[in-house]
Amino acid sequence: MNLNNNKFKPGLYCVATPIGNMGDISFRAVKILQQSDLILCEDTRVTKKILQKFEINKRLVSNHKFNEKKNVDKVLGILKNKKIVSLVSDAGTPAISDPGRILVKECVKNKIDIFPIPGASSVSAAISISGFSDNFYFCGFLPEKQSQIKKLFKNLSSLESSIAFFISPNKLDKRIDDLKEYFLNRDIIICREISKYHEEYIRTSVKELSNVNFSRKGEITVIISEPKKEKLSFNELEESDKRMIDQLLKKMSIKDIVKKISEVKGISKKIIYNYCLEKKNEY
Repeated sequence: MNLNNNKFKPGLYCVATPIGNMGDISFRAVKILQQSDLILCEDTRVTKKILQKFEINKRLVSNHKFNEKKNVDKVLGILKNKKIVSLVSDAGTPAISDPGRILVKECVKNKIDIFPIPGASSVSAAISISGFSDNFYFCGFLPEKQSQIKKLFKNLSSLESSIAFFISPNKLDKRIDDLKEYFLNRDIIICREISKYHEEYIRTSVKELSNVNFSRKGEITVIISEPKKEKLSFNELEESDKRMIDQLLKKMSIKDIVKKISEVKGISKKIIYNYCLEKKNEY
């Protein structure tokens, strides 16, 4: 493959960098970084290691959540002079739960071309191995306050999709009760240190999460499954339950039977209701 044939137009390039394994950087990412007039990065020390690995020597400017607003006018001036500016984060795809959105929005307003250079993303990586629905909601890093987390989880619990978020191992340990409150009937995968030497993938149910041991080091991407579909099988009704329902059908309404049996036995209302309908149709 001849990378020297790649031609890049002036503009802002959102360049994905490795999330762990250096081998995950793309050919195009290396080439655009080589041709950039300026590289915006979260931590210059982190990005320097990537550039040194691929023998790239370019001007770096720190661009993090505390100074990105301050950088905007200067960077826009460089872009308006038809230069190539690359935006990177410490790891993964920039402007997704990382600095960069402010600059991207300003480039849109000023009709400056913006180009993605796709690559590593812990979210898509985790979703791809989860086995859960690929219809997912990504909520980034969880809020700090428990009241905010509860409000978020309550809203998310009504979704029929998978749910992805970032969290530290220590904070995940503190959120187990909240997860059980809103996602008890779902499965979960904890992806720690994706693509790194000590990468780890823990699959369990939210219900059993308290019994799982996981390292408190590194970075975690969590995927919660879509809600499990209830099996409408009559086999979950024991013969004694069926006999009881048969007797109750002679003197109670289906609605009252469903309420009574579900409260006493803890059986799904749908299963009880469907069995009642089947028996009614036999009469």
